[in-house]
Amino acid sequence: MNLKKLTLLIIGLLIITAGILFYSYYNKIYNPNVMETGYVYIPSNSNFIEAQSLVRPFLKRVKPFVWVANKKKYTNHIKPGKYHILKGMNNNDLVNLLRSGNQTPVIVSFNNQNSLKKLAGRISLQIEADSISLLKSFTDKSFIAKSGFNNLTTLAMYLPNSYEFYWNTSAKTFRNKMYTAYKNFWNAKRLAKAKAVGLTPIQIITLASIVQQETANIAERPKVARLYLNRLQHNWPLQADPTIIFAIKKKDNKHSVIKRVLTKDLEINSPYNTYKNIGLPPGPIGMPDISSINAVLNPANHKYFYMCASVTKIGTHEFAKTLGQHNRNAVKYQNWLSKQGINR
Repeated sequence: MNLKKLTLLIIGLLIITAGILFYSYYNKIYNPNVMETGYVYIPSNSNFIEAQSLVRPFLKRVKPFVWVANKKKYTNHIKPGKYHILKGMNNNDLVNLLRSGNQTPVIVSFNNQNSLKKLAGRISLQIEADSISLLKSFTDKSFIAKSGFNNLTTLAMYLPNSYEFYWNTSAKTFRNKMYTAYKNFWNAKRLAKAKAVGLTPIQIITLASIVQQETANIAERPKVARLYLNRLQHNWPLQADPTIIFAIKKKDNKHSVIKRVLTKDLEINSPYNTYKNIGLPPGPIGMPDISSINAVLNPANHKYFYMCASVTKIGTHEFAKTLGQHNRNAVKYQNWLSKQGINR
């Protein structure tokens, strides 16, 4: 074989080899490798081995992904979070997504959590932070004091709603954003309405928590709110049964359902006993939703001072202006409870 032919042969082989290598590299980088659409949750402080194991179930082939991740230096730059990966993605796009930290936010929602412990448990199901770190953050004495709350009122800071967070949000960041949301909620308009009824924001939420416990009927809440405001403005005790139930559970650490408040219960020694004490209790007895807060800020216009659960329209109340009328309503209700066999 002459030199010319040998040269052409070598060049040909080099071209074929280069083509094969190019095709191999192209496939590793750009061939679809994600088998299904879904979310990958990469915890904080994960290493590449851990991140790879979380991505693995979505991949057709793992080695090409690892190869691309190494070439793009993702192995040393793991970013935590929730990532939305799509069926048909190639390794280049997948690694770029994970390396960028461009994660998908989560919608965190909560309501009806009547303690910080329960709230921490609820939130821990939706973001990376665990319930212990969340509760520790919620009960931080320094933060509570700086924010204008105390141990009995701090639950008022957490307004039930849906909020957007990153999944890897820390407990402290979550708490701080909740405080920001609380401050934003109490804008000039709402503060003016609170002042008009003679209450502070924390007092509004405290009363709203009673209103919510008193009636599940949202349409009735402004009417119930006005009744309690009438009592407060005339320096009458609220005489709210939900506060008695709260006091009983708080004192005895009970979690059972109490459907009937007994006469003896009204003697309980507690700052939450609104039969014995004038004014509002020292803090909310639960977590009122926005409808209950709005009911206190926008109460109905009436002169009722008494109410009793209705036996004809279950879920609503009979309202009265005089004690005599109220007592007649109360007798009907007590008789109805007895017929239902509800003794506690």
